[in-house]
Amino acid sequence: MDDEVEDDLRALTKHQFESSDEEEAAYSGKLSDLEGDSDEDEDEDDEPLRTGDVQELQFSDSDEDNAKAGEGDEDEDEGSDIDSDDSDGPITAKNIEARSRRLEQRAAEDAELERAEANYAEPTEAFFKLPTAEEREKEKTTGGPDVQEVQMRMAECVKVLNDFRSLAAEGRSRSEYTEQLISDIASYYGYNEFLAEKLFELFSAIEFFEANEVPRPVTIRTNTLRARRRDLAQALINRGVNLEPIGKWTNVGLQVFESSVPIGATPEYLAGHYMLQAASSFLPVIALAPQPNERVLDMASAPGGKTTHMSALMQNTGLIFANDANKARTKSLSANIHRLGCKNVVVCSYDGREFPKVLGGFDRVLLDAPCSGTGVISKDASVKTNKTERDFTLLSHLQKQLILCAIDSVDASSKTGGYIVYSTCSVTVDENESVVDYALRKRPNVKLVDTGLEFGVPGFTKFRGKKFDEKLSLTRRFYPHVHNMDGFYVAKFKIEKRQKKAEPKEEGNDMEGVVLTEEGLTKDGDAPAFDDAEDATYIAGEDYLADVIRR
Repeated sequence: MDDEVEDDLRALTKHQFESSDEEEAAYSGKLSDLEGDSDEDEDEDDEPLRTGDVQELQFSDSDEDNAKAGEGDEDEDEGSDIDSDDSDGPITAKNIEARSRRLEQRAAEDAELERAEANYAEPTEAFFKLPTAEEREKEKTTGGPDVQEVQMRMAECVKVLNDFRSLAAEGRSRSEYTEQLISDIASYYGYNEFLAEKLFELFSAIEFFEANEVPRPVTIRTNTLRARRRDLAQALINRGVNLEPIGKWTNVGLQVFESSVPIGATPEYLAGHYMLQAASSFLPVIALAPQPNERVLDMASAPGGKTTHMSALMQNTGLIFANDANKARTKSLSANIHRLGCKNVVVCSYDGREFPKVLGGFDRVLLDAPCSGTGVISKDASVKTNKTERDFTLLSHLQKQLILCAIDSVDASSKTGGYIVYSTCSVTVDENESVVDYALRKRPNVKLVDTGLEFGVPGFTKFRGKKFDEKLSLTRRFYPHVHNMDGFYVAKFKIEKRQKKAEPKEEGNDMEGVVLTEEGLTKDGDAPAFDDAEDATYIAGEDYLADVIRR
């Protein structure tokens, strides 16, 4: 009798597990928990019941499908409450479906909890309260909260500004959060509020300020007049220097990670095989691309990294005028020129605004203009606090004068050149796009061309209500938090002859050989000299500007 009952149970169990494909799949998902199972049953069908896969399924379904599935589960669960106590027992045909549903429900709850934790960003009064303007002023006099609280407050302000509609406190405006964030940035990173706000307008992100707290990589430029990069790298490696090429965009740069010897005192350095030089300062020379046997002007050349780079590209041919208004700085300039073996360089010391009166007719001109240094804050932290609105105004005026002088110093009829590159180690629009746009308006015979640089962010064509020439997208910006190099700006111009013929010569007319241009009368179509009266409104604070250009 017992044998018959046992046979009936075995048949019933077999019928339950073979009744449908769905049940077979459900059962096979837990076959490994049963004794005596064959390998044939452990197939791919066991995958859906793993917790991770159930969770993935929940994410891939639509909300509507999940809602319908939930309704069905509720109905089925009502009929399986009797099985709820079997969760810790063995799997049987009776409880396997209920346990599978509970597993899916638990996975869905876990997924929802994880999503809630990941997306939790709503500031509450319990841990974040936006200070009022009066409280901010009081903080400035009392010293304010500790660093951790300021850091937390910056993070919360960023979250709110990213989703202002959902996260902002009632009655508080976007400008209040922005003002608080700028105030905290200035306090946390050590900027004056004027400069913090000016830079925040550009980036609206903390990454730029964070990047300025980290030193830029040490880089060197191979002097191809005396060495090959491969040979130089091997020689320095043998001396205990860990280095590698900077990138595909330059075939002369090396980045130094660590060195067991002073990198500025090796025999190779003293022999002029390389120059310690920031990677960003390679860029304007690459853009200018001076050719052998050309006549080139470097208007602000000290300490000589760009001058010697141009000399190497020109293969020690042609002629380079290396000018710097600060006579004291020409000593280090001359020393580097001699150390690197540059024989085609003449050093001079003129105020850049005296060109082209003293010298002109160049095939190419490089103007790495005096600037605020907002791109090199990681090297000079004093920039954080010593720059005011007046500094940017006067620097912009000086740069506008210098760029016009540089343009007028170029020989527009040069067969190989007729180019000028304008660059700064600043990231502000006042010193970059505004200056370039001004030059395009004042010199209609000038146009922007592609820099030839393989990377970089396009220049602004509009900024905070100001519209610039559309061609400014050809200029390039470089940021420390994006390109891991000093902040830099590069623009390249092509100078063209712009003239129209004078009236036909009458008897006794002495206008022969004179060409009428929009700038005035010039002999034989030469480029017009810089006219001081043209920029009278910008020649303000003359003593201050003269001091700046000599620095």
